[in-house]
Amino acid sequence: MSRTARELAEMAVPRLADFVTIDLPEAVLRGDEPTDPTKDLHRTVVHGIRDDCPFYPAGERVHLRPTTPQLRCLTSGRTVLEPDLRSAAGWVSQDRSAAQRILSHNVHSLIAVPLLARGIALGIASFYRAQDPAPFGDDDRSLAQELATRAAICIDNARRYTREHAMVLALQRSLLPQGFPEQNAVEVAHRYMPAESGVGGDWFDVIPLSSARVALVVGDVVGHGLHAAATMGRLRTAARNFAELDLPPDEVLTHLDNLVGRLDREECGDDPFAGITGIIGATCLYAIYDPTSQQCTMARAGHCPPALVRPDGTVTFPDLPAGPPLGLGGLPFETAEFHLAEGSQLVLYTDGLIEDRDRDFDEALEQLRSALAHPNRPPEETCRAVVESVVPEHPDDDIALLVARTHVLDPHRIATWDLPADPALVSSVRSAVTRKLAEWGLEEIAFSTELLLSELVTNAVRYGSGPIQVRLLYDRTLTCEVADTSSTAPHLRHAATTDEGGRGLFLVAQLSQSWGTRYTPEGKVIWAECPLEVPGGKSGLAELSLDDIDDIPAI
Repeated sequence: MSRTARELAEMAVPRLADFVTIDLPEAVLRGDEPTDPTKDLHRTVVHGIRDDCPFYPAGERVHLRPTTPQLRCLTSGRTVLEPDLRSAAGWVSQDRSAAQRILSHNVHSLIAVPLLARGIALGIASFYRAQDPAPFGDDDRSLAQELATRAAICIDNARRYTREHAMVLALQRSLLPQGFPEQNAVEVAHRYMPAESGVGGDWFDVIPLSSARVALVVGDVVGHGLHAAATMGRLRTAARNFAELDLPPDEVLTHLDNLVGRLDREECGDDPFAGITGIIGATCLYAIYDPTSQQCTMARAGHCPPALVRPDGTVTFPDLPAGPPLGLGGLPFETAEFHLAEGSQLVLYTDGLIEDRDRDFDEALEQLRSALAHPNRPPEETCRAVVESVVPEHPDDDIALLVARTHVLDPHRIATWDLPADPALVSSVRSAVTRKLAEWGLEEIAFSTELLLSELVTNAVRYGSGPIQVRLLYDRTLTCEVADTSSTAPHLRHAATTDEGGRGLFLVAQLSQSWGTRYTPEGKVIWAECPLEVPGGKSGLAELSLDDIDDIPAI
């Protein structure tokens, strides 16, 4: 809006006037429709043949008296012509000292025009004459009014665009993560920068997974505006839901691909000639990092490959299979696995960071490489350096940037036991777990953990197939894992009074804060996360209510 107002002033000087000032209400500058255009006026433009004319400077709030020509034109909605400012009492009384200084610069005639568009007063344009001794006449007034009317329509269009842009940006930011859950696998920092031309559908996420792992996601929906932002929110929500299923990256992308295809078909409808194009395209990069093995598994759907910063400062762009963009359907996604040394930084970004019409692609990649080649730097500083040295001055596309520095779970906080499928070994596992928990100083939760693991191991012996592996992970929570080579998943159910079994998973659900199944190439893993502190200092089955215990016969 300010640029449009300045273009009006530059058009009028010097062909119509020698000086032009434009005042707009604060509400208009925000993109809103003014309720009272006479209040909160801001001097938006001061332009003329000289820079030293003592008008109120641009950027200041302007308090105009009702007797001034400017406020009279705004309240009446009509152009006001003051041929001789020396005799214009209302104009002089606004600020007598300033008026005398303006008159001393030979300014002698004024046309005040309201900026009216669609029946709304958006501000005031004031045209002053100094060099030509003849005062403004009716022809000048008509020309000034025509210029102001056309400019007002442009300003109103800019105001509406500003309001829409602000609404879409607010929606976009509300759909992006407001904060990340606590986890120890990676230390993260992020940036989101909207394009100058309009908000798009770039997004990122950090999703804690079972067994101390974490998923890192970056995606990009093609296009700009409300539709792209809303689609981004749907895909981000879907990605989190698929991540909750503990699926590998390629399967998550396959589900997202199917979802985008369905959304396209729903939005386009049955009429291919209706002109509705749907989502058009979306890209995504999904990575899972495991701090126990330091392995990172990644897959991408038409997205930019990530940058990997080794602890020695070496920057590489891993050779990751590209995969088709989301929504094409029918094509598989491939995963790649990398070992990340502790302190490595994984940098995920959208194409707006390196693709710019005013810059060569290879040059942008080298700028990114140079900005990242600093080992032992916190992710927040890495984000700042990338924004300062790589982000275009006027980005044409949205930019999402996610930097994650990897950590490793201390091997002394990992305990593993390999067992044959023998029920007689359950008691020995309980004894080994008790000793390990005592070594970790977790005696308070030892009883409930023993009971939980007993149920999981017994379940694996009875319904799974050997060999069986038991693993404890001591991180923010205590994770108990039991792995076997069967692909049969257990299900929580209500056991009848006469049932001999079916209550084990009920105990697991009551003793843990979350539990689930994760499939592996060798079989499956049943995991359960236990809080490190028992509420109220109680131990054992304190987390189970007496009513719960009474409802379970034969315990």
